[in-house]
Amino acid sequence: MFKSEKARGLLYQALLLAAVLGLGWYLVSNTLHNLQTRNIQVGFGFLTKEAGFEIAEKGINYDPADSYGRAFAVGLVNTLTVAALGVFFATVIGTLVGIGRLSSNWLLAKFSAGYVEVMRNVPLLLQLFVWYGLFTELLPGVREAIDVGGWLFISQRGFRFAWPEAHAAWSAVPWALFAGGAAAFIFRAWARQRQRRTGQILPVGRISAALILGLPLLAWAALGAPTQMQIPTLAGFDFEGGKILSPEFMALLIGLSTYTAAFIAEVVRAGILAVDRGQGEAAMALGLTPGQRLRLVTLPQALRVIIPPMTSQYLNLAKNSSLAVAIGYPDLVAIANTTMNQTGQAIEAIAILMGVYLTISLLISLFMNWYNDRVRLVER
Repeated sequence: MFKSEKARGLLYQALLLAAVLGLGWYLVSNTLHNLQTRNIQVGFGFLTKEAGFEIAEKGINYDPADSYGRAFAVGLVNTLTVAALGVFFATVIGTLVGIGRLSSNWLLAKFSAGYVEVMRNVPLLLQLFVWYGLFTELLPGVREAIDVGGWLFISQRGFRFAWPEAHAAWSAVPWALFAGGAAAFIFRAWARQRQRRTGQILPVGRISAALILGLPLLAWAALGAPTQMQIPTLAGFDFEGGKILSPEFMALLIGLSTYTAAFIAEVVRAGILAVDRGQGEAAMALGLTPGQRLRLVTLPQALRVIIPPMTSQYLNLAKNSSLAVAIGYPDLVAIANTTMNQTGQAIEAIAILMGVYLTISLLISLFMNWYNDRVRLVER
């Protein structure tokens, strides 16, 4: 039996699995024994109890009388919001900076290189403190807020701006926008298949833009085309009405986006350099403009190199959003800390955090792996 390499491999794996299970059993039993000895209650029943604390920023309805579970949901929505927006802006900025590093314009190339070097070598936490300090120290107080056209007020409390009054038409707009995006995606796939069959190129960009913008506009018009707006007004020590982008949210979003963009820029630059130079020369011989060469020839081939390391940067951004607690943004970690202080359920709160961040990371990985399979080169 031991002379067989396959048998030895199975034996070693079985021993390793037994060791891991034994270690896990020891840790769990030891933890439960210590908790029982100290009369510490365990379980997730606390999630149904009244939270009793206010949350400054909330993307869903929440009241202090709601449960801890509802509070965790608010923190999760805040975390997902800043992570999703951060991924979008970091991708856009990073792609532009990465292309800028390869520009023939000396000033643009050096500026892009300086941006990358500075952002990559300054800790993210320090950058968050800098952005937060800029918003809270350099902007005027509430009573001296900068008035932009009567609809936007900029102060140390953030950016308070006018917002449409609640109406069924505005509720339908996000769904119409999603439907327009899905329709544009389907049309783009169909147009590609048609181009392969017939060689005819359709105006995909214009039609997609019409779908994405036109459907929400039609939904808004069909349901009454409301124009009433909530205008911010000064009341006491702060503004009332409208919506606000707080200094904490702005500092976190800008910090995450600009920091991660520096790493994405290097990923994009490496992907472009990995494309054979002859591809660009062939595109030039066909008469394509520099923009067309980049969009139609270089970037599609560079994606096979860009996507895998880009996935790691998206994962890092999602996990780095937990630094929000340092500048007072009520993300999932901040809610968990408050919950632990009030209930003493530290193990359960940390388990929730681990489960949520694990789920987010796995979902990002699954999506990026799916996209990587779609754009990879198929060898015959």
